Amino acid sequence: MDAARLTIPVAIPPGQSVLAHLRKRLPLAEESLLDLLARGGVVAPDGRVVAADEPAKPGGTLFVERDLQPEPRVPLPIPILFRDERVVVVDKPPFLAVTPRGQHAAETVVAWLRVELDLPELTAAHRLDRLTSGVLLLTTERRWRRPYQELFARGAVTKRYRALAPLLPDLVVPHRIRDHLAKERGELRAHVVAGAPPNAETVIEAVEAVEAVGAVEAPEGDRAVYSLRPVTGRTHQLRVHLAGLGAPIDGDPLYPTLRPEAPPLVTDEGQVVDVRDPLQLLAAELSFVDPVSAKSLRFASPRGLPLRPCDTMRR
Repeated sequence: MDAARLTIPVAIPPGQSVLAHLRKRLPLAEESLLDLLARGGVVAPDGRVVAADEPAKPGGTLFVERDLQPEPRVPLPIPILFRDERVVVVDKPPFLAVTPRGQHAAETVVAWLRVELDLPELTAAHRLDRLTSGVLLLTTERRWRRPYQELFARGAVTKRYRALAPLLPDLVVPHRIRDHLAKERGELRAHVVAGAPPNAETVIEAVEAVEAVGAVEAPEGDRAVYSLRPVTGRTHQLRVHLAGLGAPIDGDPLYPTLRPEAPPLVTDEGQVVDVRDPLQLLAAELSFVDPVSAKSLRFASPRGLPLRPCDTMRR
């Protein structure tokens, strides 16, 4: 895994040492922090090892070796849909974060595939929520990151999702939702900011009513599969938009109301997350013009809805 990037605020006490600054920033015991610095685990952008007693540079950057903590294992496979010299396209399972961040470090798509595919520079070209399943594109080497990440940044990739949720019998499609979504650091949920300029847009392209979904604990009421095309890519956008219409996605622990995350299962192989109730949201398709070959490409998940409980799957 890459080192964690730490930006030093401009307004820090004059002459504050790196050690004193890291004491305030890192959740490490003093002994662990001193050991991190002593073994060269903190470096400057130019690769120079940073000493504990040198002054912290206001507005500067430090790269800190990650202190891995035990994580619940996510026992799900990561099917590969396509691979060439530039990209790897996978069908991401639910419950698995894409990139190392916060409490999810080793149990992430990038960390696993860097090892399994022997691609130490593998990087995701875009984001998928940890609970969302489906098509994810990654670049194989540092030199390919920018052209593919820029495709997503400028909206040159068509993304289509499918979601299982309560049926809205009076909804006329196509239906466009435009509003302003915000999510503050440290908050679990995003929210709509009334009256603010729109920054999030979703088009519901089709609604397919279903009589039965076959889930272990199917919610009561008629269900439907919604075909969604996000025009923008705000955090939790599709989940907030469907919940706002009165059709929260099945298996969603955050919207419309927060419910506690299910306790982890414990197996003979150790602690694993509970994978019996996946969020019924699937990143079903990506299509774009390849920025290197200029070919039109389309990648689709072979899975359909509902996503089945997958507590027997292993990798």
